[in-house]
Amino acid sequence: MTDFLANEIKKLANFDLFKKGKDGKLEAGIFIGRPFYLDYDRALILVTDSWKNKAGGTPHGSFLLAFNEVESDVTEALLLRVIKPTQLPTHSDVISSMIEYYKDDLQTSGENDQLDTFTRFEFSFSGLECRTLGTYYREGERLCFGADVENFYSAHNYIVHKPGADALGLIANYREEDNPSLSGSLRIGKVRYSSSTRFQSADDEVPVYVQAQDFLGKRTALFGMTRTGKSNTVKKIIDATTEMSEKAKASDASANQADDLLDPFSDGLPKQPVGQIVFDINGEYANANLQDEGTAIFEKYKDLTHRYSVISKPGFKVMMVNFYRDIDRGFDLVRSHLDSDTADYVQAFTSVDMALPEDPSDFSSKTRWERRVAAYQCCLYAAGLEVPKGHKVSFTGSKDINTSIKTGQEINPKKGLSLSDAKAYWDWVFDHQNDPFFQNYKAHKGRDWIDEDLKAILEMLSRKRTPGGSVTRSGFKKLTGLRDLHTPTVDKPFSEEIVEFLRDGCIVIVDLSQGNPETQRLYSENICREIFGSAMGRFVSSSPNNFVQFYFEEAHNLFPKKDDKDLSQIYNRIAKEGAKLNLGMVYATQEVSSISSNILKNTQNWFIAHLNNEDETRELQKYYDFADFTSALVKFSANLDKGFVRMKTYSNPYVVPVQVDRFTA
Repeated sequence: MTDFLANEIKKLANFDLFKKGKDGKLEAGIFIGRPFYLDYDRALILVTDSWKNKAGGTPHGSFLLAFNEVESDVTEALLLRVIKPTQLPTHSDVISSMIEYYKDDLQTSGENDQLDTFTRFEFSFSGLECRTLGTYYREGERLCFGADVENFYSAHNYIVHKPGADALGLIANYREEDNPSLSGSLRIGKVRYSSSTRFQSADDEVPVYVQAQDFLGKRTALFGMTRTGKSNTVKKIIDATTEMSEKAKASDASANQADDLLDPFSDGLPKQPVGQIVFDINGEYANANLQDEGTAIFEKYKDLTHRYSVISKPGFKVMMVNFYRDIDRGFDLVRSHLDSDTADYVQAFTSVDMALPEDPSDFSSKTRWERRVAAYQCCLYAAGLEVPKGHKVSFTGSKDINTSIKTGQEINPKKGLSLSDAKAYWDWVFDHQNDPFFQNYKAHKGRDWIDEDLKAILEMLSRKRTPGGSVTRSGFKKLTGLRDLHTPTVDKPFSEEIVEFLRDGCIVIVDLSQGNPETQRLYSENICREIFGSAMGRFVSSSPNNFVQFYFEEAHNLFPKKDDKDLSQIYNRIAKEGAKLNLGMVYATQEVSSISSNILKNTQNWFIAHLNNEDETRELQKYYDFADFTSALVKFSANLDKGFVRMKTYSNPYVVPVQVDRFTA
């Protein structure tokens, strides 16, 4: 952290909200009015034109402070938010008088104002309805905030101020535990109340900061129409997280491994480097583009960034799996590929257990596993996935079967078979299940030579409904779509390599822009499962997990839909279980209503930009105090108000309107 930033934050943290000047008046802001109604949820404020003008206006969503003057030493203030105008008791009389003046064509404003002094005075008053957000109060020397009202006096006992720059900085950056933290704070933008900025541009800029603890291991949502600055905000979060991660590397504060399991932070910073992975649907993070002023994430952090693509291109590693060598990861992709297929034989095939038996002395289980793997690889071969040079399968067969198959040469699976011969072997086995050998085997062993898992694979391979019958199913042809995901080489699996990079605190960008929706979904789910599985394995073995942050652009293309109740989906699991595994999620989309409620309910940080319809805002107003802003979010312009968001972070108790800084080099 720079000395300038540290000094700015200290200034905010040390500001006395209740300090009075030599004249005995509060210095927290400018007088704006007095309440004439007050309860636990709202306040109605009397204001006049001259007071509003001196205070620089009262835009929708602006903060106000109502100070309690009952006690001689003011140590309490209600935090209010301006919601809308409200009528005064004299409203009808004022309207009637105003209409009469209009009818007489009298000048009611400007230099030639024809109003009498009393009428002008009456016309200048109006009312504001405000939401009561909570109470600031002093507890000893410490400033505290309560998200409710413990007690309120008669309305005439309060005076309302619009906060000045210092007080507004304190309000915008208030933290429940540290006010705010020095070591973990980084600037995200400045306070902005409205689209129109005539008054605001003349005021001092009020910076807004975010903390490491707010994002690491938490769920963060960015909602808004295209071109409202969602991607820019994501890049600012990546930028801030990278700075925190580099400080963690420099501090080398992870000596006590056991402590990492209990508290992964030290002095507001993560104890270990933070890994970050971006699922880039549009290619705007992985490639240079004009909107970043010539600097993309991968350019700014060249030494930290590793880029992957679904196709071969310079500067990228290709994401492909050798389905024949990497059985587990390949079969995970097969499961994902066939996930939406409801055919019974396909469901049976995807339910097969392809995991190597844990007990090496259990020869029976190992024998059956070898047969399953061999038959499965025959399905891949039949589907057209290129076979690695010299590749053979080896498994324990049966002498009776070996001598029954007529291929022109002896077949002995134990010595290794080409996939062509292995396919002929398994085709015979499936078609001849009535052979005396299989009947005698079951009578002697008490179980079938072809177990249920092997039978499911052979049904996929044969494309037949019954042994010896006609071909009536698509079978292995359903796997032809996996050809583009397969490589016959023997490099380390890309998902395993990605996990290693993330453990080292690197940035991984997965460029999915050249993939079709099915490919995007398959790769995203496969990588997420690999990272989640790694984190869970470390957790159950009491090994420390460094923070890993997921970033999902166009999340509606990947996430389960709103009404999807399948909690086993990987994105739901990251949202619900990721906190204990130090897995964070940042997702951006235009459609609040399309995101699974299980993910929304577990989201702690919110950045809301312009939304263009009430369906989205109705979903949004269920959370925190965003109902105060729903009408404004629809009215604002996506083009003119880029980066103008309503921000709610984990440690800040209320929504703050923010203009996010532009991401640059």
